[in-house]
Amino acid sequence: MNSSTQLARVIVRQILEAGVKDVVVSPGSRNAPLSIAFYQASKKGLINLHVRIDERTAAFFALGIAKASGLPVPILCTSGTAVANYHPAVLEASHTNTPLLVLTADRPAALRRTGANQTTEQARIFGKAVRYFADVSGSAYPMELPFNSLHSGPVHLNIQFEEPLIGDSDDSWLDGLQVTTPKVFNRKSAGTFHTKSTRGILVIGHDRGGLSAESVLAFSKELGWPVISEDPLTFVGAISHASVFLTSNTISEDLAPDTVVVIGRTTLSRSINALIARARKVIVIDPRLATVDSDRSASQKFTQLPALQVQTPDAEYAEKWKKYSLRAMKLVADISTWSEQLVAREIGAAIPVGTALFISSSRPIRDIEGFAVARAGVETFANRGLAGIDGNISTALGIASQRKATIAVLGDLGFLHDLTGLIQQEKINLKIFVINNNGGGIFSTLSQRGVDGFEDVFGTPHGLAIPAIATAMGVTAKEIDSHAQLISEIAAPVQGLSVVVINVPARETNADFLQGIYKSISSM
Repeated sequence: MNSSTQLARVIVRQILEAGVKDVVVSPGSRNAPLSIAFYQASKKGLINLHVRIDERTAAFFALGIAKASGLPVPILCTSGTAVANYHPAVLEASHTNTPLLVLTADRPAALRRTGANQTTEQARIFGKAVRYFADVSGSAYPMELPFNSLHSGPVHLNIQFEEPLIGDSDDSWLDGLQVTTPKVFNRKSAGTFHTKSTRGILVIGHDRGGLSAESVLAFSKELGWPVISEDPLTFVGAISHASVFLTSNTISEDLAPDTVVVIGRTTLSRSINALIARARKVIVIDPRLATVDSDRSASQKFTQLPALQVQTPDAEYAEKWKKYSLRAMKLVADISTWSEQLVAREIGAAIPVGTALFISSSRPIRDIEGFAVARAGVETFANRGLAGIDGNISTALGIASQRKATIAVLGDLGFLHDLTGLIQQEKINLKIFVINNNGGGIFSTLSQRGVDGFEDVFGTPHGLAIPAIATAMGVTAKEIDSHAQLISEIAAPVQGLSVVVINVPARETNADFLQGIYKSISSM
């Protein structure tokens, strides 16, 4: 048995004994020792082997698995440009403390800077985005993998494999495994939050800073303040449509809080961030303060949910919040125009209990926040670490691989950006709704609107037949353009992988319609 095979088996055995359930591999030569070892383990039913030909797709797929399972997921690639294709997902994992175990195969260090084929500086290629890095040589075994570092984000092992890369076919090295129960990182209280304020609000960012929905719900009930949640489908008692009615400066002034507690980060709504800025005191609770957001400012900062010592809340202030929310709910319920806002409202209301939902960045996640009524019973996911539109299909598929039924809501550009994510043969139940406005709809709602060259560099119309593209990739696809069709598609069972393209009005029309809603709010 050669040294590369022996090293690979040492690494894979430790991964198996740590209770890891899934691995995502991209084909290559230099990573052959590990690929073969993982394949042997998968044939014995010891790990689920997922193969993706595109490393960027593979990494985002693994990110989705890790988000849904809470377990570390190894990703494995060959040397050279393959490694760089992991970088977007590694960055997203870093900013969400997601446990990706990045295994990059490399040639021996002696070949670096010598003109050797497919050899570059892979060591520390991800910089500060990883919590731990090791440049592992072929003589490193026995070695101990840094699983504890995965509790706070991605880890990178760059593994130098000497030739020969192929060893014997014996799989007895997998005998006698002692698999441990995967470790759960139990987060403890980080001190006590004292306040005499009775006019406060709790704002929950979309990913809750990685804290569990159950723990945040218990915290919110003990606090007793009005709750604004960027994710309205997880907290049934949250204030509905806050990002919409707070666009009114008059309402925002009337509801100005004395103190705001923010869990995670608020990344979606200018109106909510403007309200937070009105507060005398801002308290931040976010585990990322210990990793990637260490310079974040606030009156007080906690890396975990603190114990509470608070006063009885101002009942009149809470009633004001309910009053404005009810008025907004009536206005939103009366929307009958076929629009992106109507689509978001209906998806939020009609998605079946127990379904997982992935929402892409840009307009879809903002419309769900603004126009879905607060409810519970849906498990939501999004890539809000860096809010990119890359890797959305792949992340959604990774999540869906861990759930019985999943729905994803993507914009048309987000869908086109990750088409290689559709290249897969696994039995996964995912229905992808693609909101098609032929380009970058969000820019029509931002300050760029109307500038010279807008359509060329911001609107970017593609003019493509998305159902035909999906069909060409072997995926069942259809398109709809009515309220009744939408309701039918949301209620239909999710079986296999399918795409439903929702054709909506032009981007400029949507922007005008949205502005009309905001004007109506101001006159409530």
